[in-house]
Amino acid sequence: MKPAFYRLLGGLFVSLSLAAAHAEPAASDTAVEADMPELAPVTLAVQADEEALHQELREVRDAMQTALNQRQLDVLLEHVADNVVFTTMNGDRVIGKEGIRQYFMQMLEGPDAVVKNVTAEFEVESLSHLYNGDTAVAFGHSTDRYELADGSAWTVNPQWSATLVRENNRWKIANFHYSVNMFDNPIINAQRKWLFGGGVAVTLLALGIGFVLGKRRARSA
Repeated sequence: MKPAFYRLLGGLFVSLSLAAAHAEPAASDTAVEADMPELAPVTLAVQADEEALHQELREVRDAMQTALNQRQLDVLLEHVADNVVFTTMNGDRVIGKEGIRQYFMQMLEGPDAVVKNVTAEFEVESLSHLYNGDTAVAFGHSTDRYELADGSAWTVNPQWSATLVRENNRWKIANFHYSVNMFDNPIINAQRKWLFGGGVAVTLLALGIGFVLGKRRARSA
């Protein structure tokens, strides 16, 4: 029911009581009348404020995803704090905007770039945790597709978490952490296949050498 309806209903009860018996309303009725109209607007206002903050955070995620996929480094840097800390999947830790710029150039743009192209799709697992309206912790997973300089291509599904701070009515990423399962990922699986294949080849080679040497020794005897 609307708060105005409760006020109208409470006023009607009070008027009827005064007119009929000039008696005071019961304590329970007074509590209901006093509490319900006052709490509802406050609760709705808080929910509206939080939803607005969550929508701003969604816009940051979408902007960062588009900038990364289109390799717009300057746009990326607009959404991070000056002293941002970025921990990458390969264990590097990059600090500050200039650190991110150098890492980006090293991995994607320089003459010895390892990555030819990368695209990412970020998914959140729940609403960000909000603290005092100016700090948020977001987390989820992503689907990342890498094309490396050597021609190989990989798809990985890392976990990620980010801490954002609100400065001058804008959310900025203060910390971002990437993590991938070290025991189950495409690169590890490929290495396992290579090692298994190499182990089989070595075993067959050893057996072949042993067979040849055995035949030679038999002839000599």
